[in-house]
Amino acid sequence: MQLKVVTTKPTKSNVDMVAVGVAEGKLTKAAGLTSFAKGIREWAVARAKEQGFEGKRGQTLELALPGSSSPHWLLLVGLGKGPHPVAACRELGFRAVSAVRRQSTLYIALPATTGQELQVAATSALLGTYRYDAYRTASAPRKSKLRSIQLGVIAEIPDSKQAIHRATVIADATAKARDLVNMPPNDLTPTALAETAKSWAKELGLTCKVLGKAQLQKERMELFLAVSRGSAQAPQLIHTVYAPKGAKKKVVLVGKGLTFDAGGLCIKPAKSMVDMKCDMGGAATTLGAMHAIAQLGLPIEVHAIVGAAENMTGASAYRPGDVFKARSGKTVEIINTDAEGRLVLADVLDYACELKPDVIVDHATLTGACMVALGHHTAGLFSNRSELAEQYKEAACLAGESFWQLPLDRDLRKVLDSPIADLKHCGDGYGGSITAALFLEEFVGQCPWVHNDIAGPAFLDSAHKDQPKGGTGFGVATAVAFVEQLASQEV
Repeated sequence: MQLKVVTTKPTKSNVDMVAVGVAEGKLTKAAGLTSFAKGIREWAVARAKEQGFEGKRGQTLELALPGSSSPHWLLLVGLGKGPHPVAACRELGFRAVSAVRRQSTLYIALPATTGQELQVAATSALLGTYRYDAYRTASAPRKSKLRSIQLGVIAEIPDSKQAIHRATVIADATAKARDLVNMPPNDLTPTALAETAKSWAKELGLTCKVLGKAQLQKERMELFLAVSRGSAQAPQLIHTVYAPKGAKKKVVLVGKGLTFDAGGLCIKPAKSMVDMKCDMGGAATTLGAMHAIAQLGLPIEVHAIVGAAENMTGASAYRPGDVFKARSGKTVEIINTDAEGRLVLADVLDYACELKPDVIVDHATLTGACMVALGHHTAGLFSNRSELAEQYKEAACLAGESFWQLPLDRDLRKVLDSPIADLKHCGDGYGGSITAALFLEEFVGQCPWVHNDIAGPAFLDSAHKDQPKGGTGFGVATAVAFVEQLASQEV
C-alpha cells in the first residue's frame, strides 16, 4: 500500500475518491468540502440529506460526483458528536479505507495538525486494509482495489515522516499479530509459533532461543509441563532478545501462548472450543510488540518470552487434584485443568524475574471472568505498582485501546489456600480475574509488574469500530507506546 502525506487540495490530487469527515449535525460546515466548488458542495449536502446521512459515528455515504474530471467519488464519513481531533483522525482513517471497494486511489481530507493525529490516521487507514484470506481459494470475496492513499493536511506537519514511519511499523506489527491469532491450530502449533518467532528475530537481527521439553525439565518448569502433558505437541518456551547498545533500562514482555485449549480433562463444551485457537493472543501481542519495538529502534533492552503449549485430553493429561512444584519452588494443587494459562505463566514469570528487569508486562487471554466484568472490548489491567498502572493507562490512551484497572484485592487471596499444598491455582469463581492475577503475583516477587487480561478484545465474533472479526492484535500499540514512554524517561 502506497501511503503519503500531501498538502495538495483534493480537487487537484488526481484520485478516484475523496473521503471527508463530518461531525454529527455539521454537514454544511465540513472542512473537507471547502475545496470543492460551491455547486458541488450544495449538491453533496442535498444528496446526503436525501439519504439520511447526519454525520453519526459509523455512518458512511458514497456519492458519484457529477462530471468527468477527477475525483469521481466523494465519501462522507460520520465522526459523531464533538469528536476529539485524535479520535476523529482515527475514525476517519479507518472508515474511509474500509468503505472503499471499486477505487484504487483515495484522498483522505484530515483535520490533522499534529504528528500524533497524523500517525493515528495513518495507522487506522493501514489497518483498515487488513484481510485474513490465507486459506481462501476460488470462493474468496472480492478484494479491495485500493493501492494508494493520500493523507491530505492543510499545512506541513514537521514530524510527518516520523509519524508515517511509526504508523507503518505499528500497523504491520498489529497485522502480524492478527495473522497469528487467525491461523488454524493444526498449522500454528507451539513448534510453528517458535519457528515464526525465530524467523522474525533473524529478519530483525535479534537473538532468539527456544527451550523444548527436555530443557523445560532442566528449568524445573513443572507447571508449564503439566499443562502440555495431554498433547502430542511439545511445549516451547520462546525467548527473543532486543538489546541495543547503551540501553539503560530492561523490559520483559511475557505472553501466554496456548495454541489450542480444549480445557484438558475439565473439557470445554464444543461451542466454547471452536475459537480456542485464539488462546495464544497474548503471545501474538508480545511478539508483535517486540517486532515493532525493534523496527523503531527504541533505546531499551527488551525481552519477549512466550510459553507455548496445547491443553488437551490425552492419556497423560494432568488431573484435578494433582500437585506440581513450580519453578519457584512453591507447590500448587490443580483444581480446574481449564485454568491452564496461569500455570504456564507462573513458571515463565519466575524465569523472567531472574533477568532482573525494570518492569515485566504480561499479556494473556486469561479469564472468562474478565469478559463478564468488562465485556468484549476492554482489557483488565492489574499492577503491583500504582505508578506503573497509571503509565500503562496513559499509553493505552495514546494508542486508542481500552484498558480498565482492576484491583489486586488481597482479601481474596485466602481462596487460593490449599489444604495440602502451598496454594491452589484457582478459587471459588467469584472475582475470577482478580484471583487469577493474585495467583500470578505469587511468582513475580518484588519485580515491578503489569498484568493485562486481554480475553475479551483479543478475538472478536464480529467487527467493532476499527477492530476486525477474529484476531485483533489488541495490545500491540499500547505495549509499544509504553516502552516508548520509558525510553523518553531515560533522556
